Amino acid sequence: MTILVTGAAGHAGRNTVRQLVETGHDVRALTRGSRSGTFPQRVRVHEGDLTRPQTLTGALEGVDALFLFPVAATAEEVVGRAKAAGVQRIVVLSSDAVTSGFDTDFHLPVEQAVEASGLEWTHVRLGEFAMNKSALWGPPIRAERVVRDPFPDAAWFPVHERDIADVALLALTEEGHAGQAHTLNGPELLTHRRQVELIAEAMGEEIRFESVTPQEAREIYLAQGGFAAQNAGFLLGFEDYGGDEPDPSQAEAFDPPSLGPAPTAEAVTGRPAWTFAQWARDHVQAFCS
Repeated sequence: MTILVTGAAGHAGRNTVRQLVETGHDVRALTRGSRSGTFPQRVRVHEGDLTRPQTLTGALEGVDALFLFPVAATAEEVVGRAKAAGVQRIVVLSSDAVTSGFDTDFHLPVEQAVEASGLEWTHVRLGEFAMNKSALWGPPIRAERVVRDPFPDAAWFPVHERDIADVALLALTEEGHAGQAHTLNGPELLTHRRQVELIAEAMGEEIRFESVTPQEAREIYLAQGGFAAQNAGFLLGFEDYGGDEPDPSQAEAFDPPSLGPAPTAEAVTGRPAWTFAQWARDHVQAFCS
């Protein structure tokens, strides 16, 4: 089986590529730049951009299954090109915000385009991506051993990217996943403060937690740049999932502890989901200066 992984330079994509190679599959990796050194030697790297579907032609030739990074604007054309090239199965990297109804214009259109294609499809819907914390908190921890956050008691279930790759591997290569949406979370409901404590334990160092206002946090994120600046509005409650002004009643009604255990990769893989403590140990170098 030949499998094309799009968004292959990202954490979920890179881990999926590695898992596929280790299990003996013919793997292609699509990236927007030349990153051949990023992947195992057996991987055929194609330069292409999902925002420009015409760049995917060579990468799609002879491909049986596709791991699709979500780009809503071009999803229909990308899926159409995949189908015309002979792709039989598409696994979508999606979000559990689709499950909850908060996401109607980012991941949902990609899911809909894939479902409408008539191909085999599986959606892998992520909750909170643990790797986001290295992007948000890595710079201040490396520089000052501090996290400045306005929501110390906000809590969710951060998911390890290894769980994403494990589920993607099975959905891409095994039968029995077609027509399903697998929602993945971490196994523990953790506050921001507790997540920082677990990172500190992994480092063996103290990390200060400083509470700031959302407005102050936005200025910090904008100055930090990168992922933090790009997502400051949404992460800090100034925008909803579609970039509009949020409905305060939805935030007031949202009570994670009342939801009970969240679905994890264990339902698909048959083994316990990776914990945030394990994730922190796996990525301790991201927080060290």
